[in-house]
Amino acid sequence: MSEQSTTFSAKSTIKSSDKEHRRKINFNIARYNAVVPTGKSQFTNTDLAREKAKNIKWKAIETLDQQLETFEAQITKRGAKVLWAETAEEALAEVLKICEAKNCSTVVKSKSMVTEELHLNKFLEKHNIESVETDLGEYIQQLDDEPPYHIVTPAMHKSKEDVAKLFAEKLGTSPDLNPSQLTLVARDILREKYMQAQVGITGANFIIADAGAIAITENEGNGRLSCAWPKTHIVIVGIEKVIPSLTDLALFWPLLATYGTGQRITSYNSIVTGPRQVTENDGPEEMYVILLDNGRTNILANAKSRESLYCIRCGACLNACPVYKNIGGHSYETTYSGPIGAVITPHLKKMDDWKHLSYASSLCGNCTEVCAVKINLHELLLENRHESVEEGGAGFAEKMIWKGWQTAMLNRSLMNIGNGKMKGWFINAVAKNTWVKHRSALQFPAKSFNEQWKEKRKVK
Repeated sequence: MSEQSTTFSAKSTIKSSDKEHRRKINFNIARYNAVVPTGKSQFTNTDLAREKAKNIKWKAIETLDQQLETFEAQITKRGAKVLWAETAEEALAEVLKICEAKNCSTVVKSKSMVTEELHLNKFLEKHNIESVETDLGEYIQQLDDEPPYHIVTPAMHKSKEDVAKLFAEKLGTSPDLNPSQLTLVARDILREKYMQAQVGITGANFIIADAGAIAITENEGNGRLSCAWPKTHIVIVGIEKVIPSLTDLALFWPLLATYGTGQRITSYNSIVTGPRQVTENDGPEEMYVILLDNGRTNILANAKSRESLYCIRCGACLNACPVYKNIGGHSYETTYSGPIGAVITPHLKKMDDWKHLSYASSLCGNCTEVCAVKINLHELLLENRHESVEEGGAGFAEKMIWKGWQTAMLNRSLMNIGNGKMKGWFINAVAKNTWVKHRSALQFPAKSFNEQWKEKRKVK
């Protein structure tokens, strides 16, 4: 068992027993579930919209090299610089090089899961560069020295009382402030940081190939400020975020809003095509786009798992997952939690270290049912399990147990040997350190179905 698996088991055991934690999560997810139908009402046929989006992402991923080259050619025409990073270390080195060239001491950063993947804030801090999260949820998490809890709502696990207490401890405010007052406190602090920052860093919801642009969708406007206010704008984005055409946003923006927050469309939607042009009055003087691989081509090379690259990071699968709703986001100890995280993390990192995430699922299929682009998530979880076994991830004892199980299931006489109590004792004893270690004990009926059938039909 890997260190990551042991930690996951320990943390999930604690969190699943924390009733207050579960209350907060279920309260916030219930609010999400209440508004999603409003977003869906804008589509004549939601299922067809999802299917169309899946087909567009299929085209984009199947021609990924061409799409990215088109994007690079188009955006560089307007003065942006495109940098390719195969690993997290390469991406971080590029960011540091740019920051040092600009004598940067302060960076403002909009919400970006890919920069969390790089642990960018900690990296810049080591090099004496202040990196400030400007999204309110991310800012709260940064103050508390915690990673995001959820792909879309980073501080989902905190109540308003938790946030008020945190602000009082870290910022010296009154512990009795309400959410509106807390927001104003954060805004005053963050606006001052914008005035100080030499560099703004954002992610991107989409890379638009034919237009040579990046698209950002948000509700607070901080992404737009991070793009336009500092003199230098750095975009760090995973290569899988590409869509072929600007016209595709007419589908993807409302689809992401609906499944991400239940809105028809989010409040701020920006298309950035490069640094400030000679005919423009505002915007950054320089723009860099770092296209990050960091294991994504491992998924691309896997014909069965490639579908997971269609993900638009709406977070709907997390909100639907019974496991996530019980153990929370931090138990996963990965950038991407929930079903999508369980699918992609073993490929982005190491299967042997992270295979346990694919087993942390009820396989109910609810994640697939709610996916905005119809990724067959529960099937991909099964595929990960299969791959981990093929790579030698299953122990000898576990293999023997399942081999014995298969043999017995295919032989009626073996299935009928002994009573249910004896079978249960034997199987549970053999599998106590593997299958049933974190599961309920297996129970067997007193008689097999075959035995009951013979008795009822009086068959010898």
